[in-house]
Amino acid sequence: MPDNCFMQALDQRLSVPSRQLGEPAPDADTLLRMLQSAVRVPDHGKLVPYRFLQLRGDARHALGEFLAQRSRQRDPQAAEAVVEKDRLRFSHAPLIVTVIARLQPDHKVPVQEQLLTAGCVCFALLQAAQGAGFGAQWLTAWMAYDAEVSRHLGLVGNERIVGFIHIGTPKLDVPDRERPDPATLLQDWQP
Repeated sequence: MPDNCFMQALDQRLSVPSRQLGEPAPDADTLLRMLQSAVRVPDHGKLVPYRFLQLRGDARHALGEFLAQRSRQRDPQAAEAVVEKDRLRFSHAPLIVTVIARLQPDHKVPVQEQLLTAGCVCFALLQAAQGAGFGAQWLTAWMAYDAEVSRHLGLVGNERIVGFIHIGTPKLDVPDRERPDPATLLQDWQP
């Protein structure tokens, strides 16, 4: 028999915009419990090709200051509103968990599969946050792909940021968005 509660939980998953996430954030024990659920992802070769970096309190604002400086380096003509947006990106949600892929390019498991595993962790963490009564949003933007940001966060050569998972308590009820109809996406393959 299918577990209807589990299916309902999956059907109710939604992202809460980071600007709409406030205190409280998960405490340390709750975060570890959420991560315990999030790491239950497919992992061909048992490589554990990911790790986590949490940002709380003033660390979020310090990263925002770095992003504002980096934004100006990337584009000296950037409008002040763009720079300010980068400065504040990590100041809304009280907790940001950075999911970092730790890739092993010479392993028999293709890098693409390793990245997919890390991506699954991001999605599972969204679900775990919601299951624990919090809201969350998976964000990337330019800073997830910028070598200077990666260096500033302490990543090494084989590591990549897969997502910044913003977590907190929703300030308001977020309406669900329209979802695709899977029947229109499913096809039969015929030899």
